[in-house]
Amino acid sequence: MKRIKLMFGSAAILATALALSAGTGPNAAMSSGDKPASGAEVKIDNFSFGPASVTVPVGSTITWTNHDDVPHVVASDDKSFKSKALDTDDRFSFTFTKPGTYEYFCAIHPKMTAKVVVQ
Repeated sequence: MKRIKLMFGSAAILATALALSAGTGPNAAMSSGDKPASGAEVKIDNFSFGPASVTVPVGSTITWTNHDDVPHVVASDDKSFKSKALDTDDRFSFTFTKPGTYEYFCAIHPKMTAKVVVQ
């Protein structure tokens, strides 16, 4: 009797694990309400933004990461976004909700410039 209970218990655990994992993994389909994440990464390194120009669709989030040993501030020319001073390995993200070209610079080192093109 114990052996039968053990088999049914193991089968139930296995069935639950399979059911839970069916909707995950690299080949899982997205429902119509799901949207893939979209965005880009910009590295701040050697007193420059890389890449210097990024093109993304509306609704994308750009994340800047400072890899320099000195602080930098990401600030748009049109004042639509501005980070705090980013120390080494700090990140700043901004979501672009309107199409356009957004030129930006480092507020501490104004010769550092780049742009985001939102389509």
